[in-house]
Amino acid sequence: MSRYALLLAPSANRVYADQAGRLSRAELAAFSPVLSAPLTEVAETTIGGVGYVTFLGDLAPRDVAYLSNLSSGYALFERVGEDLLRPVTLEPLARYDSDLITIPKYAGKTNEQFTKLLLNLTLLASASAPRMLDAQLTVCDPLAGRGTTLNQALMYGYDALGVEIDGKDVEAYKLFLQTWLKRKRLKHTADLVPVRRQGRRAARRLEVTLAASKEDHKSGAVQKITLLNADTTHLDGLLKPNCADVLVADLPYGVAHGSYDDEGGINRRPLDLLERALPVWLPLLRAGGALGLSWNTKVAKRELAEDILLANGLELVAYEELSHRVDQGIERDVVVARKQG
Repeated sequence: MSRYALLLAPSANRVYADQAGRLSRAELAAFSPVLSAPLTEVAETTIGGVGYVTFLGDLAPRDVAYLSNLSSGYALFERVGEDLLRPVTLEPLARYDSDLITIPKYAGKTNEQFTKLLLNLTLLASASAPRMLDAQLTVCDPLAGRGTTLNQALMYGYDALGVEIDGKDVEAYKLFLQTWLKRKRLKHTADLVPVRRQGRRAARRLEVTLAASKEDHKSGAVQKITLLNADTTHLDGLLKPNCADVLVADLPYGVAHGSYDDEGGINRRPLDLLERALPVWLPLLRAGGALGLSWNTKVAKRELAEDILLANGLELVAYEELSHRVDQGIERDVVVARKQG
């Protein structure tokens, strides 16, 4: 059995970086079901004055391919003796340049490392976990904002579905993505069109089709993004049932952001939104699909979030401690659940 040391990626968010080691240990444990053998003795270790996450394991090439996608992973080494580190070549799912994720900067943007962590945990809990490296899966974010999760899905080579009630965010995402695709000289189409339901305008739909290379475009190997400018609690007829392999959402934190209630006012209670939206979201998930949520535990207790998921027939997935501080007013936690069948 070999010894390994994982060097964590630097983060612009100092608060998140301080907790990245603990979160990476939990993420490593989540990868266990798809690895050929379990990892043991996972710990945070200082080597040469630098912090690493260390572990024991027998990593086959496919195991390395999986671990190449750790959200905070920067470099992996095999430990030789007491003093030497031998680099292990990582091959992450990265269909596009990383600036697709890192360029957008705006108030309220979720840390991109955390976005990747939440997506990974949800994928690994789903029936699609064995196909994570090979299949063109579909990721749905029903609270898409300006598209951080959608862009991470693109990086993995997946298709993406999103819903966002704020029209300005949808337009900002369209502008960014079109500008980025043109600058990268990638073949694409992008259209923002009205959607009618029962003869009345019900939403706007942004449809983007893109390819990572000219060869992919010619062969029809394209990816698709659909972003609806609509109320996430009223999606009847706007999205087909069983259209997503996983669903991930960052619920409003109840500080600077909220959601619209039935009277059209702003509601800053994230679990009120979850209770109204979950019966609408679940039909979008395929059987065996998984749902991953993050929220601010200072305004909503974990037990209440779990109760809502259980009441809707979901099976909770047990992960190691994932709660972490974001800032003075936000303590973020994660819950993942699986759709049975």
